[in-house]
Amino acid sequence: MIRTAAAIAASALLLFGCSPVEADEPFVSDAPMASVTGEAVSCISTASIRRSSVHDDRTIDFAVGSRTYRNTLSPGCSRLGFEKAFTYQTSTSQLCSGEIIYVLSNIGGRPERGPGCSLGEFVPIDYVDRDIDTMQQ
Repeated sequence: MIRTAAAIAASALLLFGCSPVEADEPFVSDAPMASVTGEAVSCISTASIRRSSVHDDRTIDFAVGSRTYRNTLSPGCSRLGFEKAFTYQTSTSQLCSGEIIYVLSNIGGRPERGPGCSLGEFVPIDYVDRDIDTMQQ
């Protein structure tokens, strides 16, 4: 009986998943158009992060020094695009792919830690429309 309940719960997770995008639907990001300017890196320095911009449940841009890195979370992070806020904890001075970020929700005026999601690689980008970069500062 316990095995049956566990199997049903596991099946429900597989059917409904955590991603806001159906598996056979292409994902269209709300992030500004950008061109890739170099090779992806696994880590960025936390001390050099000037700001982060959450665009949707899968896309975060990090301004690091004079560069911008786009991180695409796969399969996505429920409520990240709605809340547009996250937190992380690292034991090093770097934020790396595979590390977990947590969505921050405002519950009754207090920040509450929500779902945890794994970061992807950090891809260096330039915005296609340079006016976007100055608007986000």
